[in-house]
Amino acid sequence: VRPVESGGGSVQAGGSLRLACAGSGSAYDWNYSCVGWFRRGPGAEREGIAIIDSDANTLYAESVKGRFTISRDNANNTLSLQMDTLKPEDTAMYYCAAHPRLLFSLLVSDFDYWGQGTQVTVSS
Repeated sequence: VRPVESGGGSVQAGGSLRLACAGSGSAYDWNYSCVGWFRRGPGAEREGIAIIDSDANTLYAESVKGRFTISRDNANNTLSLQMDTLKPEDTAMYYCAAHPRLLFSLLVSDFDYWGQGTQVTVSS
């Protein structure tokens, strides 16, 4: 599983963006992986913001709950993050990540496979 992100950009506060992640590798590996979105803001540590497992169970960080929606399309090996009501503090490099285990948490250390990241900038 090798994730590749797309869809970042610049937007004003209150706006929306949709990120996409394409998973290369076997469909079997992707479908049975837990996948998620992480971000690293300026001067901050990388943090988990949303994950979805193979049964479509989701988990969100409090900072994005109610504003961001994670979804996956196993038929096309893709993962999405719909980001609404964006705030300047959402400015960060966003990463897609995956792991094949039954762990279900937002911990960065749980995830094995990482994309290169896509930049999101929210201006006030």
